[in-house]
Amino acid sequence: MATGFNFHELYLWHDTRNYAAVFPPGLTIEPGEHAENPATKRRLRNLLEVSGMLEHLTPLPATKVSEEDMLRVHTAPYIAKLRALSEAEGGDAGGLTPFGPGSFEIARLAAGGTYAVLEAVLRGEVANGYALTRPPGHHAERDIGMGFCLLANIPIAVKKARALHGLGRVAVVDWDVHHGNGTEQAFWEDGETLTISLHQDRLFPLTTGAVSARGAGAGLGANINIPLPPGSGHGAYVAAFERIVLPALAAFRPEVIVVASGFDGSANDPLGCMMMHSGTYRALTRALMDFAGAACGGRIAMNHEGGYSASHVPYCGLAVIEELSGHATGIEDPWFSNMAAYGQQELQPHQEAAIAAAAEDQPLLAR
Repeated sequence: MATGFNFHELYLWHDTRNYAAVFPPGLTIEPGEHAENPATKRRLRNLLEVSGMLEHLTPLPATKVSEEDMLRVHTAPYIAKLRALSEAEGGDAGGLTPFGPGSFEIARLAAGGTYAVLEAVLRGEVANGYALTRPPGHHAERDIGMGFCLLANIPIAVKKARALHGLGRVAVVDWDVHHGNGTEQAFWEDGETLTISLHQDRLFPLTTGAVSARGAGAGLGANINIPLPPGSGHGAYVAAFERIVLPALAAFRPEVIVVASGFDGSANDPLGCMMMHSGTYRALTRALMDFAGAACGGRIAMNHEGGYSASHVPYCGLAVIEELSGHATGIEDPWFSNMAAYGQQELQPHQEAAIAAAAEDQPLLAR
């Protein structure tokens, strides 16, 4: 079966203003370019075209999510605030998340793109799919934007699918370098949704993502955080998958896997300190596909999150989509040979200790 793909030019029109990386300009900070700008997504989409990959993907159009869809995750005052600012001159959603006129409508479309891929996978129209959306969503909480995210794309899509399609158990795997705090919050007491976040320890947000945060109520044990030490590379991420992610998925038995696909764990990323390369993302995708093929009909829906190296994100994304589709383009990642040879790409003792700590006393791993 085909691999679905969602993209819309308007995603690139979301305006994050002339921040200097993540800081608003002023008398002591020269105006510059916001870290979350269109370049990485545009270049990924362009590489998919140049490589011929687009010809092997099934286009999945999106419609904007409705007020009802957003209210399943966000508060009415927060939605009203975003709408009002977007219809005026723009503003800040909170937590250094600037946006310009019209960005609320673009965010609604991005959440709709996430849902379009998930729905197509659930309906069996495609085997799996990738939503190349913008703005990202995994940091947005119920009443505040954060970390460049306006709306919680994945939680909105999952909850809409539950309402319209009776979707049951879902696993969300987040390999963005930052903790998926918004997704965690949305499903904190939801025993039907397993949330797993692999992230650099205490990078962003500084106060979330600890191993001890395991959900509450019906969701106790269904939230797994794997905070990895800075400098973790291929060996650490593969080990975390083998020792925690895959066993937890097997114990949970999801009907579909949703991936928050951030490429800011790349060794080239300006906002992270990890050493992943395109081969790492390829390996993690293959591991999920092998599991899903045997356990949930191969159903995987991916949504684009972070990744701020314009020169490397396209090759990481292409590696993932090649694995999803089963089509090899023959395009080589020019960064791969150097990154794969970096010192300490192999699992290090301190990284192994962090993975062991994350696995300790996890209810799903004890089954």
